[in-house]
Amino acid sequence: MAGIPEKFADLAQKKSFLQLATVMADGTPHVAPVWWDYDGENIIINTAKGRVKDKNMRREPRVGMDVMDPDNPYRHLSIRGRVIDITEKGADEHIDKLTKKYTGQDKYPYRGPGEVRVIYKIQPEHTHAMG
Repeated sequence: MAGIPEKFADLAQKKSFLQLATVMADGTPHVAPVWWDYDGENIIINTAKGRVKDKNMRREPRVGMDVMDPDNPYRHLSIRGRVIDITEKGADEHIDKLTKKYTGQDKYPYRGPGEVRVIYKIQPEHTHAMG
């Protein structure tokens, strides 16, 4: 499998947004910016159950992703991969961890009433790095 090249692993530590491309039921693409992290093998994202990207990844696990270095937009990483795990376990703690990274706040402030958070583990299958 094609993980993130070591010289690009720093992108997971920065406040870089990952552009996540999923496939709609009619076959058209859907792209959304997301907060993300990396466990050394897989890309980890978090969203609310029932959102478009949640529905798309449950139906079609193949995704595309692009991450631009916030310090140098000519340095970026493109990844094609597959969702290999979906879980609600630990998702509330995970969104708080991402909130701390991206906003400096301790708790995720945008939760809607009754919102259920979900973690998606994405295994990179092909990466292309520039810069």
